[in-house]
Amino acid sequence: MPCEGCMERDNKSTDATMEFLLLGFSELFYLRVLLFLIFLIIHLVTLAGNMMIFMAVVMEPSRPPMLFFLCQLSVIELCYTLVIVPKALLGLMVVDGSTISFVGCAAQMHFFVALGGAECFLLAAMSYDRYVAICQPLHYVAVMSEGLCLRLALACCLGGFAVALGLTVAVFRLPFCQSHRINHFFCDVPAVLHLACTQSYAPELPLLAACVVLLLLPLLLILTSYVCIAAALLHVTSSAGRGKAFSTCVSHLAITFLHYGCATFMYIRPKSSYSPARDKMLSLVYTNITPLLYPLIYSLKNKEIRGALRKMLRRKKIAQPN
Repeated sequence: MPCEGCMERDNKSTDATMEFLLLGFSELFYLRVLLFLIFLIIHLVTLAGNMMIFMAVVMEPSRPPMLFFLCQLSVIELCYTLVIVPKALLGLMVVDGSTISFVGCAAQMHFFVALGGAECFLLAAMSYDRYVAICQPLHYVAVMSEGLCLRLALACCLGGFAVALGLTVAVFRLPFCQSHRINHFFCDVPAVLHLACTQSYAPELPLLAACVVLLLLPLLLILTSYVCIAAALLHVTSSAGRGKAFSTCVSHLAITFLHYGCATFMYIRPKSSYSPARDKMLSLVYTNITPLLYPLIYSLKNKEIRGALRKMLRRKKIAQPN
């Protein structure tokens, strides 16, 4: 689909001084104050929840692999919301949308994709941890050593940032239309691609490649891990044993469904099906609601996190003067 204003290419589309206009929720003019308060409250609660989990894990003297991965996931969520939400809140304070520079838009897209990709890889690493814990319990301590956990964590971050860099460079090398109005509250990939002055599907190929590496490949690894876990649980005779083993996977499964459900619907689709209003609503869930739900899922479903939080609160009570 040709983009709006594609009668003529903008010769300054690659100039670093060029600015984009993020329209955000300018069509909901009379609801700006209400939306600002709702987003601000959700953002502060999300930051507080993930910060509590991070502090609880850091203060824990002995950190098993799952706690280590959950700590990294909380750090990713903290950075993830800080990349998107403050600019969106600023946009709600401006009547006609907020401007963002060419470099700022590219940086926001890069960090958004990089952190989301790192989370996908990390979910795959966590599924491998669950596979070893259930299928090879006698070798768990030896296999999931501190060194392996650190290498997996580093690989997740580097992999996400490398793929995001390639995708961002490919998107911002495109010629953009004279209209630089992004009908979104942040520089999301489909919204920026919609401004590209091309009628071919070639600009979508980098996004498709990034989806294969960041979404489909980790998802296949997660599914493989859980198929092996399910096969191992079939050999467990007691229902109590099966229930205990499955309960250790509940929080990871819930997070995986939330993350991949939104991401798959958002990015694995043709450019012709792009809908600004629908994308903005889905992005609200993806960038605000799911990071808020993650700490709740950890604290309610993960026994190790509950124990770490209780110890942290107990230390605070002891440290308080009588």
